[in-house]
Parts: sequence; structure tokens; C-alpha cells
Amino acid sequence: MLSVRLQKRHDLSLSPWAHLAVGGLICVALPFLAVALNLPQSWHEPEARHTASAALLALIFGFWLQRNVGQLPGTRESSGILPGYTLSFGLTLVIILMGRMAYSRAILASSYTLSISWFFITYMITQRQRRLTLGVVPGGHVDALETLKGVDCLRLTLADWPSGADAVVADLREDHDAQWTARLADYALGGIPVYHSKDLYESLTGRAELEHLSENNLGALSPQNSLIFAKTLLDRATALPVLLLLAPLLGLIALLVRIDSPGPALFQQKRVGFRGREFTVYKFRTMRLQPAGQSIEHFITRSADPRITRLGAWLRRSRIDELPQLFNVLRGEMSWIGPRPEATALSQWYEEELPFYRYRYVVRPGISGWAQVNQGHVAEIEDVHTKLQFDFYYIRHFSVWLDLLIVAKTVKTMLTGFGSR
Repeated sequence: MLSVRLQKRHDLSLSPWAHLAVGGLICVALPFLAVALNLPQSWHEPEARHTASAALLALIFGFWLQRNVGQLPGTRESSGILPGYTLSFGLTLVIILMGRMAYSRAILASSYTLSISWFFITYMITQRQRRLTLGVVPGGHVDALETLKGVDCLRLTLADWPSGADAVVADLREDHDAQWTARLADYALGGIPVYHSKDLYESLTGRAELEHLSENNLGALSPQNSLIFAKTLLDRATALPVLLLLAPLLGLIALLVRIDSPGPALFQQKRVGFRGREFTVYKFRTMRLQPAGQSIEHFITRSADPRITRLGAWLRRSRIDELPQLFNVLRGEMSWIGPRPEATALSQWYEEELPFYRYRYVVRPGISGWAQVNQGHVAEIEDVHTKLQFDFYYIRHFSVWLDLLIVAKTVKTMLTGFGSR
């Protein structure tokens, strides 16, 4: 959470509790008054009061979720707004409906809309344009920090005192001389945070560095088996009702695929999944039928690939072509969220070219993932290297908060078509 700590050091806006208090007045009190003052006394009193109370609890719970999701390394606090309040108000509505309680749709819907609007607007005004200023100690791998957006780097000498910096960063793997070691201690004693460049880079980018993964790093990357087991149960429990709900849509898309071009509606391919086990993945077919090939190029999709059909281009852009993988989730072969599985031939190629590539198999592959919402589709080895950093970051920070953030980013990706090919 290093990036969050740095943001707090130069955040001159309202305190979190002040944000929440003002948000309660705007997002709950105003809708309550608007409804209560315009409806007959005999109707509005219990429903309006009960709904306003439920909306206030949803606002508080959503604020807590927002803060937890937004404090993930590599993210901004605004990242937690949409998933946080959507989940909190959604759960509130489910409880109301299951309890068959009378409620005001106008108050609940208005509170939800105003909550998202209020926290997005305050973020845009107070935090979006803020930049981090880092004092950089020369030596080791620190150059990458100078390429990051929203970060200003000041190269330090022993004579410098970084009074205008939010923090000092140094590559602590480097064997700095005694003078620099003492100077770093002076910075810390002077109240200036000193961070390891590797940790800060990961925190700001959401990518886990690969070049120096020691045994301790690999151990830290392994999520607990209990978490993996619990997530698998939740994945399979939710996949079945979603499949039943989407069955008419899936049937319609399958029919359209058959009409658009000759061939089956579903595309099947062998891919490498959890713990290196091979499985068959299902997708809606988006390419014209062609003879099977064994070369690497056959498995790589390029930009404006001529094999993609007209309907297939839209299915890929909206990510709807991935929906049949709900069957893979139901069978326990995949998860809703995780590193994307690659074709067996591609996986074998990547394993030969990239160190530690096989380590991404320690979690189940997903329909959507951290790399997909941050980077999009890639094919070249250099891009796959970056994708692997995103995958390792996801594995290292394996949590419900990160999954919630990926879900929210996935919705945005489906609407914008980011990274599709």
C-alpha cells in the first residue's frame, strides 16, 4: 500500500470521515426529504424512513469497500467506488427483497446514483491531478520509476536534502557505500519515507518484478490453499445460476454465429490450466474455419486479423465470446477471475522463453484477469513478459478486494472494447 501512503501525505482534501458525513447528507438525506415531502403522510413515513436507514448503512458499507479496494497497490482510491457501492447497495436490495420489506425504490436508486456521483466528483476535484515527487538515490534499478505517469523524480546527491519530495526511493539490493547508507538513515530520521525501488514500483504499477524472484518471493506469491478452495466453491456456486439466466442469450448468439459464417457455434481448444493440467476451453467461434496448424503463428491473433468474422469482431470487442467458459467454471477448470489460459502450444513456447512462466499455474485461470483489464490482448514475447508481471502481481495479492476491482474494470473493458483483437 505504499502508493496509498504517499497519496495521503499530500492529500489536502477533506478527511475520509468528512467525506462520508457530507456524503450521508447529499446521498441519503436529500433523497429522503425529496420523497418524504412529496408523498402522502399515510404512505411515506415507514417506507421512507426504513429505506433511508438501509441506504445509510449501504453507504457506510460501500465506503468501507471503496477504501479497501482503493488501497490495493497499483490502484487509486477511485477504483473502489463503482464495485464498492454497487455491491453494498446490491446486497441491501437483496436483503430487502428476501425479507419482503416495503421500501422506496426512488430513495434507494437515488442514493446509489448520488453515492457514486459524489465520490467520483470529489476524487476528480481533489486527487486526480496530484503527482508524486520522489527523490531518487542513484545506483541499481531505479530508472524505471522515471518513466511512470504522474511521478516526478529528482536525482539526489549526497549534498541534497529532498525537502520537496514525498519520499526517497533507493534500490536496496544495491551495495551502497557507507556515506549513502548513513544519508538514507538521515532522511528517515528527518521524517522523509525511504522505500525500496522494487516495492514502490510494484505498488505504483500493479506489476510484480520478475528478474529477481528469490525463493522467498516465490513463497510469498503462493496463495493459501484454503483461499483457493473457497474461491473455487464460490465460482462454481455462482456459475450455474448465471448460466441459467443467460441461456436464452447464449442460444441466440450461437444461432447468429452459425448464420454469420459456416461452421460450429463453439470454438474448442486445448489450454494449460491449474497446476499445469491441460483442459478444453470453450468460446463462441469468432474466426472462419481454417485447416488446423501447428505453427506458433496459427495460435496468435494479430490486430485486424483477416480470419475474424464480422460478428466475431464485435464478440471479441465486447468479450461476449468468452461467456461459454462458464461451463469451464462450473466444471472447476476455470475461475471467474484469474490469469488467462493460453493454448498448449503457446504455453510451451512461453515456458521456453520466459523464466518462471509456469508459476502462473498455481491458481486457476480466469474468464477475466488483472492483465486483461490493464494491458489487453498481447502476443509478442516482450508484451507477454509484462503480462506475466501482471499475473504474478495478481497471484501475490490474491484477495476478494482485487477480484472486485477486476470485475469493475471488466465491465468497463466490455463497454470500451479495450485491448481486444
